[in-house]
Amino acid sequence: MSSSAFKKPSYTSQDVINMENQYSAHNYHPLPIVFEKAEGVNVWDPEGKKYYDFLSAYSAVNQGHRHPKILQALKDQAENVTLSSRAFYNSVFGRWAKKVCELFGYDRVLPMNTGAEAVETSIKLARKWGYRVKKIPENEAIFIACSDNFHGRTISIVSMSTDPDARNDYGPFLPGIQIVEYGSVESLKQVLEKVGDKVCGFLVEPIQGEAGVVVPPDGYLKECYELCKKHNVLFIADEIQTGIARSGKMLAHSYDGFKADVLVLGKALSGGFYPVSAVLARDDVMNVFEPGTHGSTFGGNPLGCAVSIAALDVVAEENLAENAQKMGELFRSEVSSLVKSDKSGIVQLVRGRGLLNAIVIDEDHAKMKSKNLTGYDVCKMLKTRGLLAKQTHGNIIRFTPPLIITESQMKECTQMIKDTIHEIEA
Repeated sequence: MSSSAFKKPSYTSQDVINMENQYSAHNYHPLPIVFEKAEGVNVWDPEGKKYYDFLSAYSAVNQGHRHPKILQALKDQAENVTLSSRAFYNSVFGRWAKKVCELFGYDRVLPMNTGAEAVETSIKLARKWGYRVKKIPENEAIFIACSDNFHGRTISIVSMSTDPDARNDYGPFLPGIQIVEYGSVESLKQVLEKVGDKVCGFLVEPIQGEAGVVVPPDGYLKECYELCKKHNVLFIADEIQTGIARSGKMLAHSYDGFKADVLVLGKALSGGFYPVSAVLARDDVMNVFEPGTHGSTFGGNPLGCAVSIAALDVVAEENLAENAQKMGELFRSEVSSLVKSDKSGIVQLVRGRGLLNAIVIDEDHAKMKSKNLTGYDVCKMLKTRGLLAKQTHGNIIRFTPPLIITESQMKECTQMIKDTIHEIEA
């Protein structure tokens, strides 16, 4: 979008921020930036300043903001029918279901809207499968999740959380939950050897995003999968953030060379245009759901399905997985220069896979303390230079640009990061 095409609105960024602060629940702490317009890897505020978006709505816009092909699919479908509910057939859902199942190699898909709904669906699916197929005694099913996970914010999902901010004041929690240490095969093994006959599912993020882009040890996921097979437990991969090419492969758990029993998708499944999520599984798993046992008014609606078809087409046609792999390597190569060999610098660690990356900031560093800076403040400094990123767990800054980013754009952005850190260290 050229600067000449930008028309300033009558309101200012501060007007918008003031309204949100006055009328909205204070359940977020946003950076002081207002999105007025977006295109590709860039966004503009109401004053017309241009930024690089290095959050991508938590990987929901992997295909870039307002991708023209996805936008056209939205417009075309909106001219026909937007919602039927699953009480009736619509002309798009079947085509979408076929495409998704064939693309990811599963027998059946169950559509929902948000990632949290899809995770909830996977929990219900595992429990029902546990009772119907595995023959776990009634109301004795156990569901396993990992420490430091983030799967959403519903009551049953926060019942699996180890984050005090997610759990405090929300009890009592869902029973039948066991937590194992993320990255530790032995931790899972101990639980399965003790109560494996009553475990219905093991839910895991191939890379933990909200925890700070934590990549598990090589082979961890495959070994966990083999343990699940041994104990007849469903291995459930939450690829809501890591899937759809973000990691450099279409699915992040593919790096370990196996296919999860149950796959959970969302976010970039619709390219940021419409909430679409999905749970995929084999026939023998998914068929425990019968008419009336689970559903969603908007799940599988024709507008969302048309958008999702186009979004998946874009990923394939534009080789976004390959670009994510290449640009991720470039990002880590450039930014790793900030990590000093004696660990005396502000940046302690750079980690990630594909275009899901993070830097770990030493908030106790003398320069950070002398200037009274936190990870949030570093993000504000990056914003001043024209790059938008967001911290998680205080001192970890996540960098997840749209997967369409070019080499020249990446180099420009990594220079902004380096300049910001050098400014603090000066």
